[in-house]
Amino acid sequence: MLMHRFILTALLIVNAAVSACTAPDRSDGRAIGLEEAPLRAALLTAGPISDAGWYAGAYEGLLLLRDSLGAEVSHQQTRTPAEFDEAFLSYASSGYDLVFAHGFEYQDAAIRAGQQFPGTTFIVSGGGRYSENVIPLIFELEEGSYLAGMAAAQVSESGILGMVGGVEIPPVQGTFRAFEAGAQSINPDIRVLEAFIGNWDDVAAAKEAAIAQLRNGADVIIHNVDAASFGVFQAVREMVESGGRAWALGMNR
Repeated sequence: MLMHRFILTALLIVNAAVSACTAPDRSDGRAIGLEEAPLRAALLTAGPISDAGWYAGAYEGLLLLRDSLGAEVSHQQTRTPAEFDEAFLSYASSGYDLVFAHGFEYQDAAIRAGQQFPGTTFIVSGGGRYSENVIPLIFELEEGSYLAGMAAAQVSESGILGMVGGVEIPPVQGTFRAFEAGAQSINPDIRVLEAFIGNWDDVAAAKEAAIAQLRNGADVIIHNVDAASFGVFQAVREMVESGGRAWALGMNR
């Protein structure tokens, strides 16, 4: 669902940009027949697009722009704030029309780049800051997380749930608070365990966090990580294969 939202939003933004770039008119009212340059769109991700989740969905959206609109596209994986700035400035100075930055962590760098390159549109997934050419995409994942919490509370036999997150940032905290609220709406006495692994991709760390929660009685675990999600599912699968009863839920895919 998140992938489809990203793709739909991207297409709406692109269509608006293309519509705004109409060819100038002659003095007699006839349009000048000039061949338009292809749209140039770039994507920045802080993790691998092979994660089968958050980053993969964004990359599929980028490819849809290429295949449906003939856009020239590019992708870079960037991990540090310095790399965020460098990538934004590189794409903007190279004439890219749109730069998608898929993550809350990009918003400050996007604001800085937007000030230097007013002719480029910067779109930040999960961001909260905006300007004339910096646009945040807000997915309202809390709604689905609340419903997931309700379902988890109904499934749980132990009355204990687990949450494994990547980096403790507002969008992740928001989904976890919503999950907890949804669970408590079904069972006010339910316990919710929470762990953050400090990154999005460490499969071993996520598995270790999930195992710890399972050992402490959690029988339903939800994650909000990226490639690290495989660790959560591995931990739950091993619990089930050993005769236990547990469930895993995931964000983004």
